[in-house]
Amino acid sequence: MKFYFSGGKHQDSILTTNRVRILISYVERAKLRLVRITTLGAKMKHKVDLFLDSGAFSAYSMGVSIDLKEYIKFIKTYNEYIGVYANLDAIGDPELTLKNQKTMEKAGLKPLPCFHYGEDESYLKYYIKHYEYLALGGMVPIDNRMLSLWLDRMFSKYLCNSSGRAIRKVHGFGLTSIPMLWRYPWASCDSTSWVMSSRLGSIYVPKKKGSVYDYKEMPYKVLISNQSPKTKEAGSHFETFRDAEKKVILDYLNSKGFRVGSSTFKNVSSDYVPKDDERFCGGTAKEPIRKIEKVIEKGLSNEYRDRDKINIIYFKDLEVAISKQPISFKVGMMSLI
Repeated sequence: MKFYFSGGKHQDSILTTNRVRILISYVERAKLRLVRITTLGAKMKHKVDLFLDSGAFSAYSMGVSIDLKEYIKFIKTYNEYIGVYANLDAIGDPELTLKNQKTMEKAGLKPLPCFHYGEDESYLKYYIKHYEYLALGGMVPIDNRMLSLWLDRMFSKYLCNSSGRAIRKVHGFGLTSIPMLWRYPWASCDSTSWVMSSRLGSIYVPKKKGSVYDYKEMPYKVLISNQSPKTKEAGSHFETFRDAEKKVILDYLNSKGFRVGSSTFKNVSSDYVPKDDERFCGGTAKEPIRKIEKVIEKGLSNEYRDRDKINIIYFKDLEVAISKQPISFKVGMMSLI
């Protein structure tokens, strides 16, 4: 399974790792991000596997439209950098989605077709008949239980053979549920959970089975930012964990080359000028008192980019673990949801 890291403007963190897969959205300043990604990727001598999503769901949510001709032109202009590109799907209109698919094909392109949650299943049957690789979308706002029931039906009735093996390559758009990654035989998926968790101050730490990290188990989600309001709340933040719990987490961090880090804080007036090793944190310019952070040791508690990186590593390791154990799916499997 391939895991694509999506998340708008945060790709610089991804580019500091070795092998990277990135999903960018056409509707969200794709040209600037594509140029930035390919430039940095070349500079750092990294091979970047790019997946271009039309961004139709975001456009629909924002009430803006995407010009199909311009989308086609964009793909043709930057085709050498793009590994996979999705059809311009029409949210709530599967017939128009299919029409766009055919229009793009007539223009000489081979877009990834997309079938959405709740659409007439005849469209999925059409895509299965005519394509080797397709995507399932519209899943982000759906309750996990309802989504699991729908995916059970899609994979058992259409996408898997009698042995439970996938008959087509399937991409899962916006798939954030780790149990669902293990439950169905995905060829690829994308998610923003790595960066959303990081920017909210948390990191993923896999659980251990004996001496081996077990990526089938739900990971610990550890709140570690020193600016979290829960730093003093027992059992809610790394600093308030028991010593035995901290040791498990520290062993993992050390194995990946990361430190917790440390800082000191002080309140200052709004006109205070930070020193070279200081920075404002929290508060606003209008507040009479502001807080200054002095970083003693850089680490996960005070550097969001470090949290980005360790979460990227977690999902890359998860990708490897899933790829080593081909998944088959049959109705009647014990639910992981």
